[in-house]
Amino acid sequence: MSTSLNPQKRFAWLTDKSLSKQPLAVALDIGTTKVCAIAGMMDEFGRLEVVSYGTVKSEGVARGVVSNIDKTVKAIREAVDMAEKTAGCKFKVVHVGIAGQHIKSHHHMGYLTRADHNAEISSEDVERLIKDMYRIALPPGDKILHVIPQEFTVDDEKDVVDPIGMSGHKLEANFHIITGQITASKNIIRCIEKAGLDIADITLEPIASASAVLSDQEKEAGVVLVDIGGGTTDITIFKDNIIRHTAVIPFGGNIITEDIKEGCTVLADQAEKLKVKFGVALADMIKDNRRITIPVLKGRESKSISEKNLSKIIQARVEEIFDYVLWEIKRSGYDHKLIAGIVLTGGGALLKHIETLVELHTGMPARIGEPVEHLAHGYSKDLSSPIYATAIGLLKYTIDNLPDKVYVEYGNEEIAQPEIPVKNSVEMQKRSNDDFEEEEVVEAGERSSAESKFLGFMKKIGVYAKDFFEPTPDHEL
Repeated sequence: MSTSLNPQKRFAWLTDKSLSKQPLAVALDIGTTKVCAIAGMMDEFGRLEVVSYGTVKSEGVARGVVSNIDKTVKAIREAVDMAEKTAGCKFKVVHVGIAGQHIKSHHHMGYLTRADHNAEISSEDVERLIKDMYRIALPPGDKILHVIPQEFTVDDEKDVVDPIGMSGHKLEANFHIITGQITASKNIIRCIEKAGLDIADITLEPIASASAVLSDQEKEAGVVLVDIGGGTTDITIFKDNIIRHTAVIPFGGNIITEDIKEGCTVLADQAEKLKVKFGVALADMIKDNRRITIPVLKGRESKSISEKNLSKIIQARVEEIFDYVLWEIKRSGYDHKLIAGIVLTGGGALLKHIETLVELHTGMPARIGEPVEHLAHGYSKDLSSPIYATAIGLLKYTIDNLPDKVYVEYGNEEIAQPEIPVKNSVEMQKRSNDDFEEEEVVEAGERSSAESKFLGFMKKIGVYAKDFFEPTPDHEL
């Protein structure tokens, strides 16, 4: 699946030297169902401008963890090649996400005794306290991915959000520490290197998704982000703009497909199509109980499945996933403090009426989180899908936290911008595709070189736009 900017925006990017030479950030989402490479930058209004992205099917990842190096490397290379082609440059460094059921979260208290209690607490003091957390003992094979400060205590003053500038003898802090298996991160690094790229940093994917779909007001009020991926469901709880709890449930959209496969006795690809095309998370929302006819093995009669029965299979598994979500919310201690409720994202959030089911099952308000919170105007419609929440979140995290890295390399060839007469350009844009074909019979001497180039370019754009906007017919299962 190749994806890019709309034709006009892409033309502006490639031909405007002031744009095409700006530093780009590159992020890579290696998921269970897809691998997505995405490149972008921050525009003059502080909005995220996506320049290019490419998505391919992932076959070497199981439940968020790399299970086949070669297949994952192939998928990474294909996704990167797609994004590079549109961006007009080579990617050198990427910021990658990590997930999987090996991710664990811990709470730990640290303190620092200062020699001069009259001196102001500096950022260096806070950094020292954070670095000390990386020395705590962990189970064999685990490593610390993130150390997130919660509240600070300065002497007897508790619940301090920012201690810098205060005076005190003893500085204490409660930390939320996220750990993962060393082998999982090493396998990701190995795949990136084999694909010919370097790694800027590794970030927990739920944190990235949160930055793409949650508003500051929701994080302040208290919210649960539930990212339903193919192999896992990731949970992130925010309160007072601070990450309070993270967890990974080893069930996702693929387990729903497996249930459909077993319950309806169909093939795996047919089960996936049934889920995507006819799947409803709440059986009571189905009024007309239609029958779905699907082909089976050659020489056998077609199978007929009740749409309501299909929905009941899906609903049972979704409810089970949210039983685990509720358990994690209670374990966090914030079950009665989450005013903003639940935000659903990821591919599993595309199930029809899933937000209604979640509200009924949990008793909390719910909405679908689309990753458009920080995107610049004119973004591709595809990017508004919850399946791109992690990729867009990783890109935003890259720009915000790793601005000094050089992610891309431009070739030596300059992209020439055609010189188009102003009086002709408006007139040419009004012509149809048939007009372009008629223009081809005009003698070459009657047209300038720049005008010929522009006509050829606009003809390609017309074909591209026609293919892009033409509706895709539904296919029978």
